[in-house]
Amino acid sequence: MAIAVGADAPDFTTKNTAKQDFTISSHKGKDNVVLLFFPFAFSPICSDELCGIRDGWKDYNTPGAVTYGISVDSPHALWGWREKEKFPFDLLTDFNKDISRAYGVLHETLGPWKGVSKRSAIVIGKDGKVAYSWSSDDPKVKPDVAAIKAAVAKLK
Repeated sequence: MAIAVGADAPDFTTKNTAKQDFTISSHKGKDNVVLLFFPFAFSPICSDELCGIRDGWKDYNTPGAVTYGISVDSPHALWGWREKEKFPFDLLTDFNKDISRAYGVLHETLGPWKGVSKRSAIVIGKDGKVAYSWSSDDPKVKPDVAAIKAAVAKLK
């Protein structure tokens, strides 16, 4: 079950696509954060989801909110995918699966694969609390972009 609305967002440090350290708590007090968990870089449904956000970035990007994609893929794979697709937001690696597990969005088993992020959207307010939490056990179901934007809009 995905992390509950109102819970403290678990802190984490990981690598971004530039292979630099990224710590979620560095946004506390400054930015609202949207975390978009997805199962696999380069997969058709994940590409459809994140490319759709890229293509609608002008309408999706909300001032005061920073968006990150996150999956269990390696930073090298994520860098290649971001370069190929020209995403205007950074991707974060959860290669060790600790972040997905902490946020309650890890498929222990998905078909033949073990330890894959569920397709999920988590909005974290500047106060470090979860303001929106959605996750699907079905990797084919994409998040409701309008609901994410509405959650961010409430945090202004």
